[in-house]
Amino acid sequence: MTKPVDAPPTALAGGAAPSTALFTDHYELTMLQAALADGSAERACVFEVFARRLPEGRRYGVVAGTGRFLEALAEFRFGEAELAVVEPFLNAQTLAWLQGFRFGGDVDGYPEGELYFPNSPVLTVRGSFAECVILETLVLSVFNHDSAIAAAAARMAGASGDRTLVEMGSRRTHEQAAVASARAAWIAGFAATSNLSAARRYGIPTTGTSAHAFTLLHTTGAGPDELGAFKAQVAALGPGTTLLVDTYDIATGVENAVAAAGPALGAVRIDSGDLGVMARKVRAQLDSLGAPGAKIVVSGDLDEYLIAALRAEPIDVFGVGTSLVAGSGAPTAGMVYKLVEVEDVPVAKRSASKQTVGGAKTAWRVSRPSGVYVEELTSASRDAPQADEAGLTVEPLQVPLVRDGEVVSLEELGQARARVAEGLVRLPWEGLSLSPGDPALTVRHVR
Repeated sequence: MTKPVDAPPTALAGGAAPSTALFTDHYELTMLQAALADGSAERACVFEVFARRLPEGRRYGVVAGTGRFLEALAEFRFGEAELAVVEPFLNAQTLAWLQGFRFGGDVDGYPEGELYFPNSPVLTVRGSFAECVILETLVLSVFNHDSAIAAAAARMAGASGDRTLVEMGSRRTHEQAAVASARAAWIAGFAATSNLSAARRYGIPTTGTSAHAFTLLHTTGAGPDELGAFKAQVAALGPGTTLLVDTYDIATGVENAVAAAGPALGAVRIDSGDLGVMARKVRAQLDSLGAPGAKIVVSGDLDEYLIAALRAEPIDVFGVGTSLVAGSGAPTAGMVYKLVEVEDVPVAKRSASKQTVGGAKTAWRVSRPSGVYVEELTSASRDAPQADEAGLTVEPLQVPLVRDGEVVSLEELGQARARVAEGLVRLPWEGLSLSPGDPALTVRHVR
């Protein structure tokens, strides 16, 4: 396993970015056309992003994707290529409006890495109806994906204790989603990713060595030559490399690994079988062969529950793929983007099971003197609401992100990573349980 390097503070510049304007659903532009036609397009509106509920069994969510959204917002422009796609179903007035579009409103939101709960107003978008409504799909696709990955990753990080976690799910999801997944996982506590594009774009530390194919490659007429494969890897990468020992027989693989690298062997990886049983056997075998410093890396369909079950075993590194980026471990965050205010008048949806609370809201987190979170409050007032009990403190949650169309807050990824870690420490202890249960905090609207 290669040694991860520290991530740089911000995304790396990659030249002119392509337009993000077509990360949009068709109906957003037909609403725009109708609003332009009846004169309502310029009415001042407030939209809020929130989740009515957390995925089943979850106690908290993690806000992720804020930085990606702000980057995408800056490139939300309709050039000739984008206008050519929408021209067949839009009239000349709407096309002219899109051609000159630049978002000129305000955005406030929870800082990236902050925890959220059902009905937390994680993002507030203010502007004309026209400029706000066409951002719906962009906002939700970024936050629903990244927040789902970050929440799953945070649960895995909590389950692993102080063990190292590596994200290696690129081959189980869309190539662009893989990059976003690596970013979200790193924010939530993973140490590295296997995805090189994530390193280029966001500076995420990378790691990796070899697959079973490299061992199988070293097959001759006389049969498999696992020792030869390991010697070749050590010759190229040094004895501190990680050798994959389960292509054939694991016990023999460990013997060959130590024979190839000697006592300076960096690590062995096990990708199959009963990982707990095998980890104990391999640890004893490594120690007996004179390689007590060699680490044990395990991978293969790991999720937070299996990681928690393996926590007592002599495992140093967990490699996680499918369950993080594409499996049941990372269900959609279920966030929605709803209109809550029109020209200072609260509006609300009343349909069964999908009601909304009207009016723009400001969010506050209530904490005990120890720092442990108690609940969350939302209020239409900008003034801090009063806590119900003496000694509790009330902290604002939303921060300015965009003012008059200009980004005013773009944090380093390390700040979001630190915020997740701090938030998890401040949760009530039951909020960290992996068993199904109610959300750790209640979000209460205070008039």
